[in-house]
Amino acid sequence: MLNLFADDTRGRTGCTRRELLRMGFLGLGGLTLADLLRLRARATDSQRRNTAVILLWVHGGPSHLETYDMKPGASAEIRGPFRPIKTRAPGIEVCELLPEHARLADRFTLLRSLAHDEADHIVGTRRFLTGYRDLLPGSSEAPNYPSLECGVNRMLGVMKGGIPMSVNVGSSGSNPWRGPGFWGTRYQVPVVDIGRGLENTHAPRDLTRFEDRRHLLAQFDTMRSVLDQSGTLDAMDDFRRQAYEILLSGRVRAALDLSQESPKVRARYGKGWGQGLLLARRLVEAGTGFVNVNIPSRPPESTGPWHNWDDHAVNWDMPTAMRERLPFYDRAVTALIEDVYQRGLDERVLIVLCGEFGRTPRLENKDGKVGRDHWPSAMSVLVSGGGRKRGDVIGATDSIGARPKTHRYDPHDFLATIYYYLGIDYKAQTNDLTGRPIPLARGEVIQDIL
Repeated sequence: MLNLFADDTRGRTGCTRRELLRMGFLGLGGLTLADLLRLRARATDSQRRNTAVILLWVHGGPSHLETYDMKPGASAEIRGPFRPIKTRAPGIEVCELLPEHARLADRFTLLRSLAHDEADHIVGTRRFLTGYRDLLPGSSEAPNYPSLECGVNRMLGVMKGGIPMSVNVGSSGSNPWRGPGFWGTRYQVPVVDIGRGLENTHAPRDLTRFEDRRHLLAQFDTMRSVLDQSGTLDAMDDFRRQAYEILLSGRVRAALDLSQESPKVRARYGKGWGQGLLLARRLVEAGTGFVNVNIPSRPPESTGPWHNWDDHAVNWDMPTAMRERLPFYDRAVTALIEDVYQRGLDERVLIVLCGEFGRTPRLENKDGKVGRDHWPSAMSVLVSGGGRKRGDVIGATDSIGARPKTHRYDPHDFLATIYYYLGIDYKAQTNDLTGRPIPLARGEVIQDIL
């Protein structure tokens, strides 16, 4: 998988020879970067809007009852230990541990009536981000249906002006249950691993060393031409030239260079994964169309056992985890929202925050610890920006937060909405491995979001 960060073990190009081989840039087999560009040049500028989406993925299933859909009138075994607080937006209340959310509530919408039927993390994630829960007939590998970020990659092209069209920030993008599925690895999305250190993104390039690699590539091309019996390999074309330009232009490197931001802005986002949200803003500002950001459970430098949002009592005590995680989460998420609005990006950038499902209405207790189980029948999705007035709520759950009491939206509706916002025909079909036509999404656009 292509990693967009450089570290001290890499050459001055930002890539080790091994990584270049793995990318196919110097390899004999598979696709080169130029091949990728050639195969993904599907969409023209007239087929998309100048819009972008930042998806904040809260893996593990965050509790809606402790964040955005609290039920203070329910019994103690339902409502949990925290109180709701009023916000700047009339009619919206959030958890008392989210005061920055309360201050900016007029800049986001809460969708409370999206639900599905898969309570397993792997299957639930697949259901949410592909629309489908089943594997393809006769297949044992996951994912089999392409996930959202790969759909963006295929429909809009892998690159635009030297910038990747779709990027994963953090580890969630490399999970085995999300990816290009039956489309194949040509539509895989690069991952920015913030754990490798953000400070090395501006390492200098040595053009002499790069020219050596170009010469080596030419030698490999000669060997490949000998091996190719079909005559389909091109020695050099526009896509190969574009591949060189991507590696030499520095636009990606500049977008990843957080040292260009003021200390005040960086401090507002916070350390660790908070900087990943700042990176997402820089990427969409530079031209990336879709950025998926993994939102860990632990604040930076925390030693707590809550490594994700899977708040079972058998794992850890949920109230303790919430008291530690939510203040940093509150700060980082609202820093992104506020920054996007202050820079005037809210007219074209849509921020979406969600996980694969919510948590059970009834609290569970074990050995003195409190938690909640998986619950796909109710969850909350936060949406901000997108050129629309915010400060409202779409849908509602019943009195205990168990199920939608208004119109229930499906993950297919969620996918249709994101694709539509990006100017993608969400009803477009591609063929699976058996030749069966599969649409990107089988739902309809949630008009109230847009």
